[in-house]
Amino acid sequence: MKQYQAADIRNIALAGHGGAGKTAFVEAALYNAGAIERMGRSNDGNTVTDFDAEEIRRGMTINLSYAAVEWQGKKINLLDTPGDFDFLGEQIQGFRVSDSILIVMSAKDGLAVGAEKAVRQAEKQNRPISFFINRLDEPNASFDKTLADLQEAYGSKIVPLVLPIVEGEEAKGLIDVLAKQAYTFADKGKMNKTEIPDALSDTVDQFYDQLQEQIAESDEDLMMKYFEGEAFTPQEQNSGLSHAILTGSIWPVFAGVAQSNLGVSFTLDAIANYMPTPLDTTPVKALVNGAEEELAVDPDGKLAAYIFKTIVDPFVGRISMFKVYRGTFPSSGTVFNANKETDERVNGLSYLRGKKQIAAEAGIVAGDIGAVTKLNESETNDTLCENSCKVKIIPPIIPEPSLTMAISPVTEGEEDKIMQGLARLADEDKVFTIENNPETKQLLLSGLGEVQLDVLTNKLKTKYGVESVLSEPRVAYRETIRKQVRVQGRHKKQTGGHGQFGDVWIVFEPTESDGLVFEEEIVGGAVPKGYFPAVEKGLMEAIDEGPLANYPVVGIKATLVDGSYHSVDSNEMSFKLAARLAYRAGLPQADPVLLEPISKLSVHIPDDYLGDIMGDINKRRGRILGINPDSENQGFQIVEAEAPTSEVLRYSTDLKSMTQGRGWYNIEFARYEQAPQFVSDKIIAEAHREEE
Repeated sequence: MKQYQAADIRNIALAGHGGAGKTAFVEAALYNAGAIERMGRSNDGNTVTDFDAEEIRRGMTINLSYAAVEWQGKKINLLDTPGDFDFLGEQIQGFRVSDSILIVMSAKDGLAVGAEKAVRQAEKQNRPISFFINRLDEPNASFDKTLADLQEAYGSKIVPLVLPIVEGEEAKGLIDVLAKQAYTFADKGKMNKTEIPDALSDTVDQFYDQLQEQIAESDEDLMMKYFEGEAFTPQEQNSGLSHAILTGSIWPVFAGVAQSNLGVSFTLDAIANYMPTPLDTTPVKALVNGAEEELAVDPDGKLAAYIFKTIVDPFVGRISMFKVYRGTFPSSGTVFNANKETDERVNGLSYLRGKKQIAAEAGIVAGDIGAVTKLNESETNDTLCENSCKVKIIPPIIPEPSLTMAISPVTEGEEDKIMQGLARLADEDKVFTIENNPETKQLLLSGLGEVQLDVLTNKLKTKYGVESVLSEPRVAYRETIRKQVRVQGRHKKQTGGHGQFGDVWIVFEPTESDGLVFEEEIVGGAVPKGYFPAVEKGLMEAIDEGPLANYPVVGIKATLVDGSYHSVDSNEMSFKLAARLAYRAGLPQADPVLLEPISKLSVHIPDDYLGDIMGDINKRRGRILGINPDSENQGFQIVEAEAPTSEVLRYSTDLKSMTQGRGWYNIEFARYEQAPQFVSDKIIAEAHREEE
């Protein structure tokens, strides 16, 4: 593949609801460009961009991938992003390195949740948007209804560039609205000219006029021409439409049947002719030699390339996909990783079509996307540059994990293998975390949803040979006391030779501080100062297990007030054991109670679901703290609430179900509160059963 300059490159991300046909569109594009001899199908596991074993097994896109195609003298990088919401991080990274977004929709499903979310994400990243209404040949498919849904949601900026010609449930052809030319579909994605059907003539005129008006608004000279009734030249139409798409005044709509390769070649023509180039894209924020700057695509600048995705191939090793923002990425030699402060040797520079590597012998220019193999230190979100000009491109904000599950090996003793395997998988997926919780003695795996976590466990098995199971995590309860008690702890043991003797009187009482507050009020040397640390240490070890259910004790003050010692038999160990005896005797008398963790939730939901979500939070023993409009998402509310952590362990799954996938939330620990008696009784009973 030859080297293309930025003006002749189109980086376009495909997004939309799962199953809408994004991967099928890529297959058709590759076939039309002559890059593949036959089109694959996701359900058959033989597509170019869904090459991961899990993608093949599930018949769905999980990982961000891209395929480079040459079309009409342009190079189009098609970024295939997942439709499942659990892989939102992949979509965000794909949008970051794209210059426009093509949202694929099913004509049967209308404006689905995945399309709505893709629009919001594209707007957040300031990317021009277009739509491809797909699957026109299915029962109950309706281009008109889907178009109406889009117009109702997003207004007059929705303008079709094509109108499909459908007879019954068969897509026969399409009409190029701007050229007022109809085509019938022929073999291998080609089209033949035909007359516009009479039934569609008025509709074509209506949308043609709308396009002319939008094109006129893109330029003052064109506006004058439009008002004077002069027709635009083809060049003026093209440049005006390109500008309108770039500025977002037009969101063009295309149509076809990707699986049957109908309408895809026309859409590729439009991408090549009208869609923005890398030179048009909004600059990204970066630290350049320590100072924050806006970094635009610049072919003449010093090298800056952002790694947006890493895949680990069992044969090739690590493959780092990157977009060049400045300069030219060399085909050999070394580059500098500004994040890791180290040099990296360039090996295997290539363009990608899924997992197929196409050698890039002349280097990769600014605006283009490429890949390099076997970098030693570099990871996703790192920037490769020149040592003389250190650039760190600031990565996009990715969602925080909201679902946590405990992960454990099927074969006992393979916890280390799980940790090592997940550490390697973190190279490919930055939206999950793994934590070894010392308190609950569980490995905790956190992600965006159950599908993502299930994929991770399957990858552990297939790639690293570790079988694991997921379960609900244990909740880290606490215990505390509510009244003051004064108790004695006396340890005496006589054996041959020296014995052991320690005697303490301790006052236990509640305090606002976390953990243990230790003080001493010894008068007259009843307990020598040298034994005070031993008493404190004995108590520190003791509070790990409370009197009710063996949970750690917090909010407790212990004051050593009296005691006695033996000049020969007393030692540090004796006083440490005496303190623990006092603790065990005193806490059951101090009115102990169970504390449960409370989580703070910020739940983002469409207005229509507000009542349902508030009712559900109340059922979970939650409290609504406030409801505010979501300033970043029109028609959404943010419900601020608190709820017991035990009641929201699977809230990620439940919220998706309640809002049909439209809602999301952030969660963080707030504090501990006394658990209601019925909850406390249940937890204590469970603890006793486990102990037995």
